[in-house]
Amino acid sequence: MKRIAAAILFATFFHVLNGQEKPVWLDEDFRQMKYPENTYFTGFAYGEIPTGRSLNDIVQTLKTEAQADLSRKIRVKITSRTQSEIAATSANGRYSESESFTNRSTTESNVDVAGINIETYHEAKTRTVYAFAYVNRFEMIGYYKSNLTMNLAQSEGLLQTAQSLEIAGEKPKAREQCEAAKSLLVKIRETQEVLTAIDPDSDLQQTRTESLHNTLTKMQAQLAQAVYVYMESVESNFSRPTTVVANRLKSTLSGKGCSFVENPEQADFKINIEATTRHYNEDRGFVTCYADVAIKLFDTRKAKTVFQDEFSQKGVATSQETAGRKALEDTAPAIVNKILNWVQ
Repeated sequence: MKRIAAAILFATFFHVLNGQEKPVWLDEDFRQMKYPENTYFTGFAYGEIPTGRSLNDIVQTLKTEAQADLSRKIRVKITSRTQSEIAATSANGRYSESESFTNRSTTESNVDVAGINIETYHEAKTRTVYAFAYVNRFEMIGYYKSNLTMNLAQSEGLLQTAQSLEIAGEKPKAREQCEAAKSLLVKIRETQEVLTAIDPDSDLQQTRTESLHNTLTKMQAQLAQAVYVYMESVESNFSRPTTVVANRLKSTLSGKGCSFVENPEQADFKINIEATTRHYNEDRGFVTCYADVAIKLFDTRKAKTVFQDEFSQKGVATSQETAGRKALEDTAPAIVNKILNWVQ
């Protein structure tokens, strides 16, 4: 009896030294029994270790292939489910509406699956590596439902912030919030497609989603009417740096529907201003000065300068500095008259 026990112990020790225990999931019948399709999504891959490649390298490659095999099966269900829906919808005379939905689904190249488990096995004798990926369908459903609710809440928050920013006149920031909401709504659509495939009875919160889409569309239409301007100015009043022209110009153009941005990449137009002042004459206690202005208007959408000019504006006051400032201030209406047709 002691000899038998010793033999078993030696055999076990020898087996451990020569590699890991062969997993039961290598058998296809076992996989189908232990991981049935109504409960699990699975993926399987195997391959020999090529000459010149390390074991770790091929293990990582096959893990990726097994995961891709699992995702592919989910995509097939998405496509199959959507195509059956379009057939039914076509019978109701709304084919074109569903067609875009189908195209979006069938061209989807990736499914972001959470909670995937991946196991690997290396058979040293044959230099073969196996990889098995699996995920519980019901855990996956729970993840996607939670993800859907979270993204919908975030989208609502972004659009509410965008509306507040628009009212406050912060249209560039409102546009950024809308773009972020738009990206989330794309993810929401993808999540709904996956849920439709893996759990047809799921509450997809379609009414809430459509409401957000409508709000986003309305917001983008309103923001598209605004003109975004980036301004650069180099000004001086008798060698003293100032921003008189830029400030007056911003104030005037804001009343014409323009919004000013700090980032030139966000702008529809760029305005470049160079302005200096010079003394002209004095007469009976009044000083006459001129502001010499060079202006350039660059259309970022057309990627070219659409207007460029130079002109002088007179200012009269009791002191040179005041006359120069008045001349600078009065250039703003003249500039607006020259560029308004372009920026409206």
